[in-house]
Amino acid sequence: MTDPDAPSAPPPRRRPWILGGVLLLLGLGAAGAVGWAVTPRGLAEGFASGNGRIEAVEIDVAAKTPGRLADILVNEGEMVQRGQVVARMDTSVLEATHDAAQADLSKAQSAIAIAASQVAQRRSEHAAALAVLTQRKAELKVATKRLARSRTLSREGAVAVQEYDDDLALQEGSQAAVGVAVAQVAAADAAIVTAQAQVGGANAGADAARATVARIQADLDDSALKAPRDGRVQYRVAQPSEVVAAGGKVLNLVDLSDVYMTFFLPETAVGTLRLGSEVRLILDAAPQWVIPARVSFVADVAQFTPKSVETASERQKLMFRVRGQLDPALLRKFSRSVKTGLPGMAYVRIDPTQAWPASLALHVPD
Repeated sequence: MTDPDAPSAPPPRRRPWILGGVLLLLGLGAAGAVGWAVTPRGLAEGFASGNGRIEAVEIDVAAKTPGRLADILVNEGEMVQRGQVVARMDTSVLEATHDAAQADLSKAQSAIAIAASQVAQRRSEHAAALAVLTQRKAELKVATKRLARSRTLSREGAVAVQEYDDDLALQEGSQAAVGVAVAQVAAADAAIVTAQAQVGGANAGADAARATVARIQADLDDSALKAPRDGRVQYRVAQPSEVVAAGGKVLNLVDLSDVYMTFFLPETAVGTLRLGSEVRLILDAAPQWVIPARVSFVADVAQFTPKSVETASERQKLMFRVRGQLDPALLRKFSRSVKTGLPGMAYVRIDPTQAWPASLALHVPD
């Protein structure tokens, strides 16, 4: 009999071995999963495959200027067309600013008209000053001739000296009048230049006012947020009455004309793969269809790399990202049925001399 008070023997130390066995099995299972992703069962030599998901280009519809979101005109999941108005910003402040800019433009246009009339007035004054100058020159010419006669007659004693003095004063006065007229013509010329400069300033002010009106009008136009491409509304990021910053996102769209599957292939397969190579896709949600695609991208750098690449077996674990672009014509036909995020398999033909197996014959819905 055993003594019940005696200490019990320690249990056999098997847990480390059990844990090691579980980890080994998990490792083998993971390796098997990778092997299945690279070469699924039944796939002939000359072909490779990888798991992937259907993706599409996402586009954010955002506000150009800060403000309050007045309304969103579409719902999540709704199809939209390029140029369709999908949301509107509150434009009350912009409209008031636009009215003020229009008033400034009208004021500038009035200033142009006033400046133009001043130019015409200054030109008339210049013409009048030229006429006065011509008259004063004529008077000076007459006074000069009369002075010459008076000088001759005065020397001969035919006329009184006083008459000569009067003619001399008249000639000098006429000469001074000509100088005044010349100065008036010069002043009229300067007034014309000033008036023309005022016209230029008024035109510049009008141009600035037009630019302000155009800028505000552009902001008003941009307040109607439009879909940049055909697609489907994926998210409503903001809601009506919310205030968004400049560049604030309002909607997220999925461009259904640019749909692809991203998958990964080992370096042994990628080495011979070329852009435009044929890809065939099978989605988990519709395994009865074999969908055509083309290679549109092959990464230049491995996406996940082992710690060591010194052996051939390790180098074969290098995986490169590949993108298979779906046929645009097929996308246009079934755009309302496209769902992003669907998982599936992508198959590529490494050896172009090999024929596609019957299980991968193209088969798309009518």
